[in-house]
Amino acid sequence: MIVGVPKEIKNKENRVSMVVAGVRALTQAGHKVLVQAGAGVGAGIADAEYAGAGATIMDQARDIFSKADMIVKVKEPLPEEYDMLREGQILYTYLHLAADERLTKALLERKVIGIAYETIQPADGSLPLLSPMSAVAGRMATQIGATYLQKDHGGKGMLLGGVTGVARANVTILGGGVVGINAAKMAVGLGAKVTILDVNVDRLEYLNDIFGNDIHTLYSNNEQIERSVIESDLVISAILIPGAKAPKLVTRPMISRMQPGGVIIDVAVDQGGAVETSRPTSHEHPTYTVENIIHYAVPNMPGAVPRTSTYALTNVTLRYALMLANMGWKAAVSKDAALMKGVNLCHGKLTYKAVADDLGLPFSPVPL
Repeated sequence: MIVGVPKEIKNKENRVSMVVAGVRALTQAGHKVLVQAGAGVGAGIADAEYAGAGATIMDQARDIFSKADMIVKVKEPLPEEYDMLREGQILYTYLHLAADERLTKALLERKVIGIAYETIQPADGSLPLLSPMSAVAGRMATQIGATYLQKDHGGKGMLLGGVTGVARANVTILGGGVVGINAAKMAVGLGAKVTILDVNVDRLEYLNDIFGNDIHTLYSNNEQIERSVIESDLVISAILIPGAKAPKLVTRPMISRMQPGGVIIDVAVDQGGAVETSRPTSHEHPTYTVENIIHYAVPNMPGAVPRTSTYALTNVTLRYALMLANMGWKAAVSKDAALMKGVNLCHGKLTYKAVADDLGLPFSPVPL
């Protein structure tokens, strides 16, 4: 199989979808790997390193798309890449289709085999290809929130942990999954007063066990969310429903009652956002203000730490890339039920029900 690794073109996206070890593994298995010149520079990987592992370096993305049987990316294709895709081509990347009807329809029209990292799901319910980036985003969310609370960034002018004799900042985290727990680790480490809300009581018990009295847990309902948000200096939205749009849990009236200079980090923005006033931003222009509250809603947060993120991501994506290359997509998804759940689009059909339901489009089982 010919595997293509184009350079990412999303704003300030410096990750790359394959490291040198991945190229070597694929070439040793008999596959050809095409890497776009400069694809790995942002993550500290030179073209010569890829070439040394057996990759062919190509200058133009269009040439890679035209030759490759499988395109391996980090982020979803942007409009300028749509016409490079072709029928029957495997697209293996983060897709987040529920929040992007235009992308979904473009991929359906091109009849690609769209396999989404974020919906590959083993029987235990985990999301192994999403978890590393969720961990990165969670840790970043607290760092970024702490920065924007500084007065020179428009915030209240306070430290998360305060100092002796001065109150700590209140941090509310919506969702106790991978993003939430990593955000909490950082916030607790910085000395903040942390509250985590979740609808899973077992998860709340687990969080209490590992954090003890360092955090406060609440069952998530509208009343608890409202009270917590209003009292918060920093709110981190860490909601995830696999493959589906995030529910709008934080409303504009709640935000209007926060003290001016507070900060909201909506990590869920790549799935539509859990904050009513959220809209996607970029690393170049990451924030805006609504109701005197700073909003940060960058969909590709881990792109700001590409060295860490690239290696963490490819640690978990390579296994399935090898399966797809060695066996072909039909045999691979037939053998692996987790990978089957990753198939979101197939030959012009939408094959992931949560996406179909959110977008109001017809759903079809994966045609094998």
